[in-house]
Amino acid sequence: MQKLLAGVDEVGRGSLIGPVYAAAVILKRKIDRKKLKDSKKLSKENREILEKYIKKNSIWAIGSASKIEIEKYNILNASLIAMKRAIKKLKKKPKLVLIDGNKIPIIKNYKLKNIIKGDEKIPEISAASIIAKVSRDRLVNKMSKKFTKYSWHKNAGYGTKDHLRAIKKFGITKHHRKTFNPIHNILSLK
Repeated sequence: MQKLLAGVDEVGRGSLIGPVYAAAVILKRKIDRKKLKDSKKLSKENREILEKYIKKNSIWAIGSASKIEIEKYNILNASLIAMKRAIKKLKKKPKLVLIDGNKIPIIKNYKLKNIIKGDEKIPEISAASIIAKVSRDRLVNKMSKKFTKYSWHKNAGYGTKDHLRAIKKFGITKHHRKTFNPIHNILSLK
């Protein structure tokens, strides 16, 4: 019998808005692992196709940490909270959890290991990066419909020129992370 291996990745750490998302994925044997790549190296269309394929052929879960938690605990700790929530939500407990990056959440009775650039090396982590990215992008697109001037549907809330220009012109929204530069700098000028 194959030992259950989960991959975990997060998305949204550098965004100026909204929650940070993490996904945990245990791939089923029949999935074609060669199709799985780091979400940043895929087009939006390919990510969405692969997300459906991964969800059909895996055990998966999503965790998030809110904007309020990000402001309270900082983005690194909020990312670890999101990862922990995703891992704990899995319907089966993995024997080993591989996490993208250089930090891991603390979870009792779980074997966790970090992998630098894991989203490029480990299919389970690549799958997690795809699910997390597509899921968070859906939320941001929904948020963007009420805040069209900020172009979140194009920039996912990251600090692009368009987004920064909109912040200077229209101010910040309830979704902006107030502890993040340049939001923090704008607020301290007031």
